[in-house]
Amino acid sequence: MRLPTLAVLLGLALPAAGCSGLLFYPEPGLRLTPDRLGLVYEDRHVASGDERLHGWLLPARGPSRASVVFFHGNAENISTHIGSVAWLPGAGFSVLLVDYRGFGLSTGSPDLEGPHRDARAVLRAARGDPALDPDRLIVFGQSLGGAIALPAIASLRDEIPVRAAILDSAPSDYREITRDVLERPWLTRWFRVPLSMLVPASPRPLDALAELPELPVLMVHGVSDPIVPPRHSEALHRAAGPRAELWLVPGAGHIEVFHRPVWRDLFVRFVDAILEPAPDARAQDRSAREPEPSG
Repeated sequence: MRLPTLAVLLGLALPAAGCSGLLFYPEPGLRLTPDRLGLVYEDRHVASGDERLHGWLLPARGPSRASVVFFHGNAENISTHIGSVAWLPGAGFSVLLVDYRGFGLSTGSPDLEGPHRDARAVLRAARGDPALDPDRLIVFGQSLGGAIALPAIASLRDEIPVRAAILDSAPSDYREITRDVLERPWLTRWFRVPLSMLVPASPRPLDALAELPELPVLMVHGVSDPIVPPRHSEALHRAAGPRAELWLVPGAGHIEVFHRPVWRDLFVRFVDAILEPAPDARAQDRSAREPEPSG
């Protein structure tokens, strides 16, 4: 098994207070900056307790549809996860992506609670950032980032009006994903249930959704995901309110759905259906006629 895959698996499977060294696989420093991808950007710094988090603001090209706060998955840092959102400025979205503590140029080291505190700090920073629209905030969480995002949205629901959440390949329950991961290697298969009980029961993404019955939520999952089984998104969809959608995408693996232009177009349509689009943004979509998602 390749190290990045193992890192994601362990990071999803071992969120126990006594296992902080095994929880996260941050990569210090940065491999690149957004200008290497042809993107305009500004550095951002966010205070989270005693830590100073580093991130980037990617302004929308042309009229802005909305502002996206992106929470990446486990391992590495924003310079390797930026590919997941590099297409959004061209589609009319301003994007804020910030590393958790210990990742990239952010100070400190990650523990179980740290990234959850960081997510709340980032949402507060987004709300006050003059380059972002505080009334049109969309949260986009991938993999572990989706599980981190939901409790943050729920805890700040009376303070920060997030308009929608998009969850890509997110686990629904830390103990459940722990059992899924420990089922695979023969060495841990027989101990998966007792080991999973070492994982704290909360914060639990499913419980966070129960506190957000009116939030529009899009769950996206590749049917061929080898890391987080699609049934996690199915469980999230069942727990969500009436404004939730589930897209199960054949042939896609872990966080691969938005590699495909057709699903990017549908992402835009989902947001436009929630936020009444500006006239310029509506005109840009007039010629787009892609098939509706299945599953």
